[in-house]
Amino acid sequence: MAESLSSILIINLLCVAFFAISTAAARNGLKKPLDATTLGKDDVSITGTNFTYVCDPSRYAALGLDMANFAFCDKSLPYDARARDLVNQMTLQEKVQQLGHEAYGVPRLGLPKYNWWSEALHGVSKTGPGTFFDEVVPGATSFPTVILTTAAFNESLWKTIGQVVSTEARAMYNLGRAGLTFWSPVINVVRDPRWGRVIETPGEDPFIVGRYASNFVRGLQDVEGTENHPDPDSRPLKVSSCCKHFTAYDLENWKNIERYIFDARVNEQDMVETFNRPFEMCIREGDVSSIMCSFNRVNGIPACADPKLLNQTIRGDWNLHGKMQSQEHLKQAWIWIVENTTPKTLKLQ
Repeated sequence: MAESLSSILIINLLCVAFFAISTAAARNGLKKPLDATTLGKDDVSITGTNFTYVCDPSRYAALGLDMANFAFCDKSLPYDARARDLVNQMTLQEKVQQLGHEAYGVPRLGLPKYNWWSEALHGVSKTGPGTFFDEVVPGATSFPTVILTTAAFNESLWKTIGQVVSTEARAMYNLGRAGLTFWSPVINVVRDPRWGRVIETPGEDPFIVGRYASNFVRGLQDVEGTENHPDPDSRPLKVSSCCKHFTAYDLENWKNIERYIFDARVNEQDMVETFNRPFEMCIREGDVSSIMCSFNRVNGIPACADPKLLNQTIRGDWNLHGKMQSQEHLKQAWIWIVENTTPKTLKLQ
């Protein structure tokens, strides 16, 4: 667990910075004029909102900031250098404020607020606080539940649905009513029909679940013509997809055992062949840009604090080109980290 807390903080902040820089909050074609009252604020109205690229010179000028002073806005620099510059300019308090799903932004740096939590399981949903509907956008297309769509055994259909969903998501983003990060799909293998989230999943077969995941993710993320981008770490994304919940998760609340404290005891063969296989396919075949760790423990260790699962497997063996994120409730993972880390390691660098 050496360097655990400091590493987690830096890695997560770099992911936040990479996303803020690469997507650049591009919301164009809106109706309000560009002025200081509309910049960096979530003042969505019936006429829309003026969201520009974060690193837009006119935006910084309207905020009374000189964009030339911020290296993270220098397009001639590589993404990693720009991300590190942004993180290095933040105070510790400002860094911590970016780590939840509701990132508060850094006004003095021109970094706007952003809510990472939007959902698009079988259509853009208002479940996550990053998305909402109103009189301008009263709703989005709702496709059949995932387990029903999967029963078509039609891979091109799965991808096409993802493409439609992401097109609607981008339209809502342009109108200031959705984010660009969607915590979908759910790809946990069903092992017990009494689990309350069965209809959210592609079913009980690890291979079919993996094929659904890779196709749906491609539909959500791929920008036409850039599917085989030479640098997967800087490829353009239509929206960012997230395969969840990693791993061995299929319990909510059973006989007073909640998902936050449940410890899934899984042998190595079942882990590799059943629970992890869809996530491996989601990363290697779907090139998903995000993986969400699950609520529960796996063999005694919280899934969101297991270095073997997160570092060795996801980043090392499967080579994730993107970020790892936790569930919205991470308390049990942090408690485990604190209890299993020396005081020296807890020092934030």
